[in-house]
Amino acid sequence: GLVNTVIIYAMRPVTRVLLALEDKGLLLTQDKALPNVVGILTGESLRNSWWSHPKAHLIFSVLSELADHPDVLFTKLLYRKDTLVHRSLWPAVLTVGNARDQWQVQGLSVDAKRLLKRLGRGGEPIRAVGAPVKELEGRLLVTTQEIHTESGRHEMALESWQAWSRRVSCTPMDSDAHARKALEDAAVRLGAPLTSLPWPIRGAVPPNPRLQRTRDS
Repeated sequence: GLVNTVIIYAMRPVTRVLLALEDKGLLLTQDKALPNVVGILTGESLRNSWWSHPKAHLIFSVLSELADHPDVLFTKLLYRKDTLVHRSLWPAVLTVGNARDQWQVQGLSVDAKRLLKRLGRGGEPIRAVGAPVKELEGRLLVTTQEIHTESGRHEMALESWQAWSRRVSCTPMDSDAHARKALEDAAVRLGAPLTSLPWPIRGAVPPNPRLQRTRDS
């Protein structure tokens, strides 16, 4: 009702996003159709990057706060775009990330393999940039966090799922199949097709990469 709407908009912006994330389990950072952080903060469905929006400073501030929140994990889960994952789904993401299934390792570039080997399964995070990082992120082989260096550069800090799980006290689910099902159910609740997930779905037609590029903001 109207009262609930007024109460929600009286909340801190980050609180509104966290409530939506807790309800859905997943949220995209930005999307033209699905529930997303930028849409919650602006009340709009943006066709272009949020960086040029009048509320860009607010969006940046909220995303920065969310990146440090103990209940929020950023991954490239849906459409290989920035996806917020609520803590309740972390065991599922951890299980899938650790699986090293065929879709994760087949066709991996030499540079990405080398980077994954450098990272190991439990060592310290390493900094890297470029296509190999995007490969590993898109296949859920690592967890990453954007950092700003003293020189002003943007780099990614890559961490193995094993090291991350120890740091945040997360334990995996009992099977890869159950983990994938949990994330598939969450994607459906959000309104996303199963083909938005990075692993192959039996009987589903994979998305057209050309159409995918037009979707991304």
